[in-house]
Amino acid sequence: MKLLEILLERPGEVVTREELRSRVWADESFGDFDQAVNIAIAKLRSALGDSAESPRFIETLPKRGYRFIAEVSVVDLDAHPKRPESAPVDPLARVPENKVQEGGSGVVPQPRIWTRPIIVAIALVSLLILPVLFFRSRGHARTGIRSLAVLPLDNLSGDPSQNYFADGMTDELITDLAQISALRVISRTSVMAYKGARKPLPQIARELNVDAVVEGSVLRSGDQVRITAQLIDAATDKHLWSQSYEGEFRDTLALQNRVAGAIADQIRINLTPQEQAALKNTKVVNPEAYESYLKGRYFWNKRTADGLKAALAYFKQAIEEDPKYAQAHSGLADTYALLGDWQYAVMPPKEAFPKRRRRRSKPWNWTARSEKPTTRSLSFWMGSTGILILPEKNSGEPLN
Repeated sequence: MKLLEILLERPGEVVTREELRSRVWADESFGDFDQAVNIAIAKLRSALGDSAESPRFIETLPKRGYRFIAEVSVVDLDAHPKRPESAPVDPLARVPENKVQEGGSGVVPQPRIWTRPIIVAIALVSLLILPVLFFRSRGHARTGIRSLAVLPLDNLSGDPSQNYFADGMTDELITDLAQISALRVISRTSVMAYKGARKPLPQIARELNVDAVVEGSVLRSGDQVRITAQLIDAATDKHLWSQSYEGEFRDTLALQNRVAGAIADQIRINLTPQEQAALKNTKVVNPEAYESYLKGRYFWNKRTADGLKAALAYFKQAIEEDPKYAQAHSGLADTYALLGDWQYAVMPPKEAFPKRRRRRSKPWNWTARSEKPTTRSLSFWMGSTGILILPEKNSGEPLN
């Protein structure tokens, strides 16, 4: 409410961010202040039914500040006071500013012209805001969050060569959350279109048709990793939750599980016992093999001939570092599938497809999954990349 009061003190005039910081967030750091003022402005706009793109109340002036642009009606409660008939007063008469009261030494105090109108204006706007906030909070509590989009995590290292790591963390978080059957999670292909986009989050949420958005960042320095995630309500642009997790690179998958578990707790969605176990299960992966796998997936997702060649090399490297690493074998099979595709024409199909099929005979470490796939389920799973692999025996027995 303090922010609204400051904007209403000078309707139509620019209130700079520096002024807001000195008057409201004097003790905050620059990073905390930026987040705090953005959240506060978003809450005011949401309550007033306003938007940053087509403002009717609060206008943003980039790199300057904010301005209250709606018409503010001043209500003077002391206007036209009733005066006693026995003491008529000349309406043109004014008391000189320097007139001294008789019998005293003080100067007659001048009234503060804007004090009461500002209070009245704030009270009127508050009467509009509070019911909206109340009913929106009740409505949100009823509907809950049933759909979610994980936007591409930002790479805060400042090193473009680390983009593969940020994209890999985005993939892992999407995969973890997609295990929740009661939650609709937008695919990687759809969300990656918003990498680097400067659209407002409510607009992105509307385009993806989701109830909430997860955004965040990844910072890797040597063997240390920090993952920061924020859960944002799509309708109100309100930050529902924010947390940072730090650990060693070898613990990256465990950090991802913690992030996904915390998000599931925040949206209060019902998890099955199997889903709870999956989010708590920490996969043990050779760190070198995992890094090679992330690089392989990064180049595989580029879907270019050169990218596929690089992916092939990294997946092979991951398998050399950990021969039982199931995801590396899967990545290699996916790469062979595209290498033999006519669109890329990197390798003749008769050479690429048999190599892809042979991936299933490798000693994959099925402990990375909850159970061993049968020949039937493997045919479907392996065929998801575009080629159906038929089993030699359709017995439903686990592959060893």
